[in-house]
Amino acid sequence: MQIHVVAEGETVDTIAQAYGIPAEILILDNQLVYPYKLAVGQALYIPGPGAQQEQAGRILAQVSGYAYPYISPWVLGQTLPFLTELPIFSYGFTENGALVPPQAAEDWMIEMCRLQSVVPFLTLTPLDGQGQFNNALITAVVWDTAAGERLILGLIETMQEKGYGGVDIDFEYIRREDRDAFTGFIRQAAQAIHEAGLKLSIALAPKTSADQPGLLYEGKDYPALGALADSVLLMTYEWGYKYGPNMAVAPINKVEQVVRYAVTEIPAEKIRLGIPNYGYDWPLPYVPNVTVANTIGNVEAVQIAIVHYARIQYDETAQSPWFRYWQDGVEHEVWFEDMRSLAAKFRLVEEYGLQGMGYWQIMRWWRANWLALEDTFMIQKE
Repeated sequence: MQIHVVAEGETVDTIAQAYGIPAEILILDNQLVYPYKLAVGQALYIPGPGAQQEQAGRILAQVSGYAYPYISPWVLGQTLPFLTELPIFSYGFTENGALVPPQAAEDWMIEMCRLQSVVPFLTLTPLDGQGQFNNALITAVVWDTAAGERLILGLIETMQEKGYGGVDIDFEYIRREDRDAFTGFIRQAAQAIHEAGLKLSIALAPKTSADQPGLLYEGKDYPALGALADSVLLMTYEWGYKYGPNMAVAPINKVEQVVRYAVTEIPAEKIRLGIPNYGYDWPLPYVPNVTVANTIGNVEAVQIAIVHYARIQYDETAQSPWFRYWQDGVEHEVWFEDMRSLAAKFRLVEEYGLQGMGYWQIMRWWRANWLALEDTFMIQKE
């Protein structure tokens, strides 16, 4: 993979000519929109010579990407060749441990996975009827033995019936007093899941130390959970988030702090780095408890910059692109991911010897990302 950062006066034709590639390839790979304008500071994916064929130097990687059942079949079909696992979001459960299926049927996704040699994972979350993480549901099933057993049995029966290869447990905001009970529940679940010949993945809040305070962190015992799971996903995103201040979603300096701690508690070959397939557009000035950012795709972010003649900047500390623009008398600030920020995250996977990466989420097609990943890693399908 090569990366070209657009300079003043450059066009698709001049850039394509400089690299000796057809303009049509540059347009296709970067999802450029007619009439193919570019933003100054835009990072373009440039395929290297023979990049798709050359295997030498690439390391093996497991790649997962969350998807809802309402994903476009076309987007899913385009993305599955680059994945090893597809966590389908999501099943829920009641306080007595009854499994709650997703609002839309997911069977068609499981069949597409089978055809593409991708392992489908049932994602389990404690989401309530309003779509919010409800830690009271966690408390109920980890302390009530009957409820916990009912939930585990329901998981295994559903996975076997539908053809899932494993379960991804994404429990967030676990209370500190529920930490050991949650670990006990996972221990019981892991034994039953493995006896059934299925796999267990656990999503972990991005901790930087064992005793890190905060509702996101105190309920997760990294070493204990890492020992029980076949893989873990570090949710290394959302530093910049919908209701928070304008900043990078996944600043590399913060992400590396999490990885550096995680590998001291969990074998690196079990760890996947979380990568965001989205960005945020904040109206300014940011006002706590008032400002709400708009979630956007990474391809969409560049188009916003082009439409508003904004220059894309690059924060060297966060290793993240950003820009500002005005609309209807309101200034906006946008942070997103591009080829440069992706390359920084890929380097972490290589440097720390991680198992691979997991994307939240794959609902938006981002061709350049997947091509860059394939240029860098050898995707290890079963």
